[in-house]
Amino acid sequence: MPFTRLGLPAPIVKGVRAAGYTDPTPIQQRAIPIILAGRDLVGAAQTGTGKTAAFLLPILARLLDGNRALRALILVPTRELAAQVETNARDYGRFTGLRPGVAYGGVPIGPQERMLRREGVDLLVATPGRLLDLHGRQSVTFEDIEVLVLDEADRMVDMGFAPDLRRILRLLPERRQTLMFSATMPPELNRVASEALVDPQRVDLAPPSRPAAGITQAIYPVPRHLKTDLLDQVLLSPEVGSAIVFARTKHGADRLARQLKSRGHSVAALHGDRSQGQRERALEDLKRGRIQVLVATDIASRGIDVDDISHVINYDVPHTPEDYVHRIGRTGRVHATGDAFTLMSPEEKAEVAAIERFLGRSIPRVVIPDFDYKRHSDGSARPTPQGGRRRDGSTSGRTDRGERAAQRPPAPRPAPSPEDSHGRRPKRGAPDRRRRRM
Repeated sequence: MPFTRLGLPAPIVKGVRAAGYTDPTPIQQRAIPIILAGRDLVGAAQTGTGKTAAFLLPILARLLDGNRALRALILVPTRELAAQVETNARDYGRFTGLRPGVAYGGVPIGPQERMLRREGVDLLVATPGRLLDLHGRQSVTFEDIEVLVLDEADRMVDMGFAPDLRRILRLLPERRQTLMFSATMPPELNRVASEALVDPQRVDLAPPSRPAAGITQAIYPVPRHLKTDLLDQVLLSPEVGSAIVFARTKHGADRLARQLKSRGHSVAALHGDRSQGQRERALEDLKRGRIQVLVATDIASRGIDVDDISHVINYDVPHTPEDYVHRIGRTGRVHATGDAFTLMSPEEKAEVAAIERFLGRSIPRVVIPDFDYKRHSDGSARPTPQGGRRRDGSTSGRTDRGERAAQRPPAPRPAPSPEDSHGRRPKRGAPDRRRRRM
């Protein structure tokens, strides 16, 4: 079904095509007609399914008619996601003359005040805290708001934004359309939803327990003190193009980034303590191929939208199965393919078991044949069986990354199960004959 059959105006369809997309995804086919009809909606869809366009396209279509004022408000949990959604709005609305804007913390508030007071916007993407700051300074008013979107609403609640969301709801006009997108519905979010939505229609396209079919998953059992060494070897595989590595904490992400950099990898870190400029530079470097590896925390990863991420690697097993599904959704986006590896220490077996129960199946275990799993934390090694290969634990006299990669075979990958069958990824450098979909 082409976009023209969804009832979208010609300028919107032209913008979508200019962005490189041809056919709507399933959630877009189901959600866009409901939103165009003015109904409230609760949407559940996996990361990478085209969810953002599912609400942006009908909102832009609505804004083509009527007064020039702030009429659409999109609330998101993080700066990165805010910037991504605003960029998408500009891309899809490039032939409309509509004025999207974005507001988030971590940067000076003055330019955002000038944008709202002097230039004006038709659609604003914002984080809840900065939006309330702007309202408190009388830089933004809400009397013309017709559409409200709560994107990744469960994450906003997890981050403690529920009180801010309630304050914002009280400031908005009662007569409005409200759209909420959330992977899960915790009790606190249910209370927010009951205040925000009126007789919503639900679009539950895919349960969050099913990662995209294009993702091949694997567990790499390894002692905790050898995780960095194993990660180093995995990253040297010629199959690894660009990778996002997830750590649990900001300190852990910085430490791991330094360790990988010392081993010859091109790396940047992304977490909440980084300045907005540093975060934007890290994402841009990953998109342009100036770095191979981005080490990120869960919250900072919200809004990472980079094409052709070949691998997501969980250096630390995530605390919750929902975070696992969100992490690995950074690869295999929108019908592409990718690999999701998890490094599991003995102490993390319970978390992995919880993930497998959530998924409803086991994840294959992988052992790298030439990796010395018996090495002690001080770098010494136990005797290996005759004929076995043992990697020197010393950090001195290291060869450069290219030479080391040539000396080692690629890290083994599990064969995809029939449930996850998705075909083979084309060789690097080969022309991409896949039809781009949103």
